[in-house]
Amino acid sequence: MRMKEALGIFFSAIVINVPFAPSAHAQAGPPFFTNDPGTPGATNWEINVGWMQTLAHNASSNQIPLLDLNFGVGDRVQLSYEIPYVFETNRGQSTQSGWSNADPGVKWRFLDEGDEGWQASVFPQVETGVSAHAQQLGTGVAGPRYFLPAEFSRNFGTYELNFEAGYYFAGHGPRERTLGLVAGRQVTGQLELDIEIYDDYVHDAGAHTTTLDVGGRYKLARGLIALFMAGRGINSLPSAEPGFVGYVGIQILLGDYGRAFISN
Repeated sequence: MRMKEALGIFFSAIVINVPFAPSAHAQAGPPFFTNDPGTPGATNWEINVGWMQTLAHNASSNQIPLLDLNFGVGDRVQLSYEIPYVFETNRGQSTQSGWSNADPGVKWRFLDEGDEGWQASVFPQVETGVSAHAQQLGTGVAGPRYFLPAEFSRNFGTYELNFEAGYYFAGHGPRERTLGLVAGRQVTGQLELDIEIYDDYVHDAGAHTTTLDVGGRYKLARGLIALFMAGRGINSLPSAEPGFVGYVGIQILLGDYGRAFISN
């Protein structure tokens, strides 16, 4: 699928009319690659536990569990820590597994114009390294690398758009540029649906992957939300693009320093 066709599908999907949709509360973040400017709120926790699968040419990767821990410091700052346990399988070889690179970071929402205005944040992160043994197994890479993304979001009627642009600075890995766009809306009081296009370009290696996916969130109970996403690569490099990428998981929202479930 060409980029022009993918963009046509993306923008056609976000203008589909769902007549029973209330006001927008769609957002990026898990289960998507793209992040948004949102933070959990003062002393609140957002914990995401998921399984991400990627199937590519002659290889597959399963991140289970994929742990994403977020704690609110004040109303506009978030402390984050993400780390996956990875199962890597290449055709003709045995499966290798182990903890992969972690990504601690701090998000600061420096612009907040309310529900009807712009939201913007920066989210500096450090991709930590793994042991030489883990590098030999292929479950992680050397580190550290430094990632600086910026996130922007705004509601447009019943729809919300989220955009993120990020860059990995030179360290123990290649220079890398990422772009992500998520659009979605609330379909019911419990269900949110979104569509994402995500572009990742590794400068030094010349690797370029563009992914189109759809997903959403479903409120199970107070402070418990099911997360789901499925998609595939859409650029013209079949040997590198993922034939399938998917995520399923649960989001846990906790307040009072983690002692009580909170509404979302």
